[in-house]
Amino acid sequence: MSRGTTVRATIIAAHGRHYLADADGLRLQCVTRGKKTNVAVGDRVQVTLTSPDQGVIDRIDERDTLLYRSDQYKSKLLAANVSQLFIVVATEPGFADDLVSRALVAAEAAGITARLILNKTDVTASLDKARERLRPYAALGYPVHEVSAKGRPEETVATLTPLLAGQSSILIGQSGMGKSSLINLLVPDADIAVREISAALDTGKHTTTFTRLYQLPALGGGSSIIDSPGFQEFGLYHLTEGMLERAFVEFAPYLGHCKFYNCRHLIEPQCAVLAAVEEGKIARMRHTLYGQLLHESSQTLY
Repeated sequence: MSRGTTVRATIIAAHGRHYLADADGLRLQCVTRGKKTNVAVGDRVQVTLTSPDQGVIDRIDERDTLLYRSDQYKSKLLAANVSQLFIVVATEPGFADDLVSRALVAAEAAGITARLILNKTDVTASLDKARERLRPYAALGYPVHEVSAKGRPEETVATLTPLLAGQSSILIGQSGMGKSSLINLLVPDADIAVREISAALDTGKHTTTFTRLYQLPALGGGSSIIDSPGFQEFGLYHLTEGMLERAFVEFAPYLGHCKFYNCRHLIEPQCAVLAAVEEGKIARMRHTLYGQLLHESSQTLY
């Protein structure tokens, strides 16, 4: 294809302001016009070629979903057009409940189905404790899938493959949870793909430093899986009060039943949500996080 030709493509990797797009098998190194960095892995875009394998992103198609995290000053896009979020935790090293809960809230706010993967179940000494910590999330309706990527690889593939079929999924989690091992099991030639992406984006970086999308053609229906870098924090400063109360699924039966219509569910009298916390119907840990997120949303500067 010649310079000036416009093609439709999907962003499959991002590093800084450099992107790699796939246009029906053609790999294109892309940049945005100006200093914009509002492109996410998974975005469907329109690219104008500047050479046979390079182009400029001219337009982002309307997104089905957008998953991102944010701090007080800026937001960090994680992925676009995903239908499913897998939060990967492990029996060891220990995982952070705060990160898990925040990721679940982000998924609810974005309209994305959330699931948990408990990896390293072959580490039996820590298994019961990990299961106990995940029980509150399972009680909220979030499925927990137990696997052992290294101990029982075939079983792991058999468990996860049906869940990926026909879905655009993203794996997130802290470093050390075994995300890379899972990707290598689920995506044949993942290492080769990562080396190609690294070379194309000229990152010279280790594979875990950028987000990338893998197509899963064998599963049909446009199936894909996105692997994201491990991170320790998941800021949600962009969520408003209304978005937050709706993103805590256990609040739903009580919303609209407080004495005051503009109740913030923190210290107000005759608050149905606070009453449910006192009665043990809402976990105190989750309500504490809600309060924390409400405080963060009031600190936003952008």
